Amino acid sequence: MNALPAAALSVDPPAPSSAPLTVAAVDDSAAADWDAFVASEPTASVYHEYALRRLVHSVFGHQTLYFVAREGAKIVGVLPLVRLKSRLFGDFLVSVPYFNYGGVLARSPQVCDELLRHAVQAAQLMGVSHIELRHRAADQQTWPVRTDKVSMLLELPPTAEALQKALSSKLRSQIKRPQREGVTCDFGGEELLESFYAVFAENMRDLGTPVYSRRFFAAILQLLGDRARIALVRLQGAPVAAALLITNRGTTEIPWASSLRRVNAIGANMFLYWSALQFAIQQGSAVFDFGRSTLDSGTYRFKKQWGAQPLQLHWHYWLKGGGELPRLNPSNPKYRLAVAAWQKLPLPVANWLGPHLVKNLP
Repeated sequence: MNALPAAALSVDPPAPSSAPLTVAAVDDSAAADWDAFVASEPTASVYHEYALRRLVHSVFGHQTLYFVAREGAKIVGVLPLVRLKSRLFGDFLVSVPYFNYGGVLARSPQVCDELLRHAVQAAQLMGVSHIELRHRAADQQTWPVRTDKVSMLLELPPTAEALQKALSSKLRSQIKRPQREGVTCDFGGEELLESFYAVFAENMRDLGTPVYSRRFFAAILQLLGDRARIALVRLQGAPVAAALLITNRGTTEIPWASSLRRVNAIGANMFLYWSALQFAIQQGSAVFDFGRSTLDSGTYRFKKQWGAQPLQLHWHYWLKGGGELPRLNPSNPKYRLAVAAWQKLPLPVANWLGPHLVKNLP
């Protein structure tokens, strides 16, 4: 099996070691060593941190399988896996679900191969249908790969004034419109969670997508502390747009953002993103990550107008017995009727039922 490329591994792999290479599943006793390795890896994401294992288990109750590769006593690679199992959506392993980034971190091609080999052995013993690895970069992996998704990244200037000058005149006018209407944006933590969730849940219902539980976002805020902030836009005191931002290693990411349809005309969403960009610059971030999109989709074009550039994502799959790549997403035509039906649900019903369904969607 070919290994992941250097972009998915360390920038400068160390010289080969004479110590034996071993791979084993670990428990919480390895948490500190795991995080020390992740902190040393330039391609690691916040979602590789060990605490995400506890979050996924406590909020969703899923089985997790965390592999560590060692040369002697030294950690040289990790692979976090989460098992999603339901009658409706199937039984499979993901690294990692609910978030944009995951997959293998390894110091050498040999280490990567061994981690993947152990993952396949575990998958076969479990009887799962597939493994999904969410890599940001890979070009020599023999597993089938999906390349229909990209991350949209914007390199940030040192000041908001410089960023504003780089925007088109049309975009600047779209930002000023909601300001004339009197919108405001506040940043905070758990004290803004209720308002964030009210906006987010209504927007997810309108999109026809099951919503995460409030507990999920509360756990993220508690876990990441000051690295996770809520942006809340109000109009005449009422929450109308909101986002959750994560800042880590010089990048501010906006994995979840929503605005109410009834304020689309005044551009509250534009003001939300402009406020988030200003916040990122104030945090000293060099990059703003708008999150993933499908090429040439509406969300792709929305993000591109801010100057964001696409970074190709590579989602690799091991498939039991071969077959087609899984398509567990709202864009799949087989879910079209379900999406339309969901959009008609009363909001309290959607908010109660949504978390029971979305926990099994990656």
